[in-house]
Amino acid sequence: MSEQVLLESMDRGLLTLTMNRPERRNALNSDLTARLLEAAARASQDAEVRAVLLRGAGGTFCVGGDVKAMAARNGGNDSYEQRVADLRRPMEVSRLLHDMPKPVVAMIDGAAAGAGLSMALACDLRIAGASAKITTAFAKVGLSGDFGGTYFLTHLVGSAKARELYLTSPLLTADEALRLGVVNRVVPDAELEKAALELARSLADGPTVTLGYIKRNLNLAEQLPLEAVLDAEAMHHIRCTATDDHKEAATAFVEKRVAAFRGR
Repeated sequence: MSEQVLLESMDRGLLTLTMNRPERRNALNSDLTARLLEAAARASQDAEVRAVLLRGAGGTFCVGGDVKAMAARNGGNDSYEQRVADLRRPMEVSRLLHDMPKPVVAMIDGAAAGAGLSMALACDLRIAGASAKITTAFAKVGLSGDFGGTYFLTHLVGSAKARELYLTSPLLTADEALRLGVVNRVVPDAELEKAALELARSLADGPTVTLGYIKRNLNLAEQLPLEAVLDAEAMHHIRCTATDDHKEAATAFVEKRVAAFRGR
């Protein structure tokens, strides 16, 4: 397995994961998905990681699955059940991005399509360059979709719009994606890297434990009734009062200064 299909760098709690197959517009193959899954699992458990930035090399986020590699595998002798298991395993990366108790930012430049878009949707925030193109893509290659895109898009834009985006697979501009709520911010291409790093850095410098519980509350709100969410909010809120970061924030408020969070 190539060690270069995914680049990892850590800077003061910010883990940057760079998909690195620029010659294939960062299309997902087995090596890349395995590395993404491994990195996301580690990031989820590593207390030193306080935020994650997911991006692509060479001016493209990710165009989805490597269709050429898929074609080469067609006609293999694996059973239906084995092929399902082989696909389901790397799809866990989307769950990890969505569920890990720390914020994840997707930096979308060039294109985000298919499973690449699904992974971006699994992140907490998405910032796109002005020239980025975004599409579900699956229907146009005769596939129904994977990596959780139908789940995330339905929750982001509602069932009716998600059905339209999957069934007709339009190519959205960054501004169109912003109006629909698919991305959170659009900036000029030349400013994208700086803006994405600043956003991710602000999260990495934040109250990490508290941000994890905020994210957990929001995830629970996607599936639980109000009473259960209120119960969880109460428990998580009280847990956060015991953090050093909450105590620092309260002291900083009284002293009229900016809080210096340490992520605990």
